[in-house]
Amino acid sequence: MQICNAVAVAKIMNATLILPVLKQDQIWKDQTKFEDIFDVDHFIDYLKDDVRIVRDIPEWFTDKSELFTSIRRTVKNIPKYAPAQFYIDNVLPRIKEKKIMALKPFVDRLGYDNVPPEINKLRCKVNYHALQFLPEIEQMADRLVSRMRNRTGTTNPFMALHLRFEKGMVGLSFCDFVGTRLEKSLMAAYRLKEWPRRFKDGSHLWPLALQKRKEGRCPLEPGEVAVMLRGMGYPKETQIYVASGQVYGGQNRMAPLRNMFPNLVTKEELTTKEELDGFRKHVTSLAALDFLVCLKSDVFVMTHGGNFAKLIIGARRYMGHRQKSIKPDKGLLSKSLGDPYMGWATFVEDVVVTHQTRTGLPEETFPNYDIWENPLTPCMCRA
Repeated sequence: MQICNAVAVAKIMNATLILPVLKQDQIWKDQTKFEDIFDVDHFIDYLKDDVRIVRDIPEWFTDKSELFTSIRRTVKNIPKYAPAQFYIDNVLPRIKEKKIMALKPFVDRLGYDNVPPEINKLRCKVNYHALQFLPEIEQMADRLVSRMRNRTGTTNPFMALHLRFEKGMVGLSFCDFVGTRLEKSLMAAYRLKEWPRRFKDGSHLWPLALQKRKEGRCPLEPGEVAVMLRGMGYPKETQIYVASGQVYGGQNRMAPLRNMFPNLVTKEELTTKEELDGFRKHVTSLAALDFLVCLKSDVFVMTHGGNFAKLIIGARRYMGHRQKSIKPDKGLLSKSLGDPYMGWATFVEDVVVTHQTRTGLPEETFPNYDIWENPLTPCMCRA
């Protein structure tokens, strides 16, 4: 999304864009470069009539490290969801003065309703057409999809499940989960190490965790996902591709999901070690494989928020709303699963009725709505 915004901002200011530098992920500690996962030639060529893009910093600029460390070369005061005019009034003069400037940070630094319609259309053009993964990533993903569709000996549909229950995600959520006393102690120590300012002494976290769970802001556990899918009517034989890192709690945590849906596989189980070795250098390359398999699945199920799921749901909408994309109502699930008096029939009715409108169909837009998850108006309307 930030790449799309970078192209849009360059267009607003009529400036040349240097190939974007990808931000290091705080959880995965991955330092992937743009060219490690995206087709640079296609990216530059596809956008040549919109924005001039160059691969690297010009040779006359000798101190490249200064670009991201020096206050004189970095614009840091950009407000969230800034209007187009902000860049023209505040950023463009500095670029004209210094010739080269870095915009940092750049997450959510361009609005939606406060920019010209053609800028939002350009963002969509970048997202759905200019950004293409490297051919080797696309080819490996196609092999994974083919293997999923032929696991039963005949062509079969399959579900892709984005299971966000890695240690980093569990820790960052600051939610409470079922576990032993030792597990909870180790997680508390991990949170204190990684997020000391938020953790403090930990005493305030229990009521906060309860509130977050009631509001549906906690990642779904594998067991909760299994009960939800069964409640929706998916049978034991359903073929499921799991897009996930290493699940927190390992096989014990995955056991309820695997017991209820034994035809559940990961990319590691669909490939040989040698096939994936070339992609292990960058966590982002492995995530790209998961992204493409999820994108091409017959049913996509997200279990927590985040850009990965948001972009998949948006892309499937852009492709014509032909594929079901399930966005669970985690608040409802928390209430229902926590009710000791709710019978199975009532649970099933609640789940089915609630999720009839949460399957990736077109949604009504609202001011400053997220075009990445719901690209209907700016990307798909011709009027």
